[in-house]
Amino acid sequence: MQITVELPEDIAGHPDPGREALEALVLQGYESRKLTQFDVGRLLGLSRIQTEDFLARHLDLFDYSTEELESEADLLKKLPR
Repeated sequence: MQITVELPEDIAGHPDPGREALEALVLQGYESRKLTQFDVGRLLGLSRIQTEDFLARHLDLFDYSTEELESEADLLKKLPR
């Protein structure tokens, strides 16, 4: 499928506005859990490692709640030294 978008001139003047739009779209899709990491890589033409790097540069992949962090800390305290 091909999607066509009309952009204002100031945005169309960016070095690669199509890529910018596609990246914004896949980031939104990934954050909303409508796209998987695999989907992101396929849409952007990236390897698994490149996809992980792309997502790490643009999103907070370690968005843990306080409860999750405290639970992990408790588990670490229980490990034998």
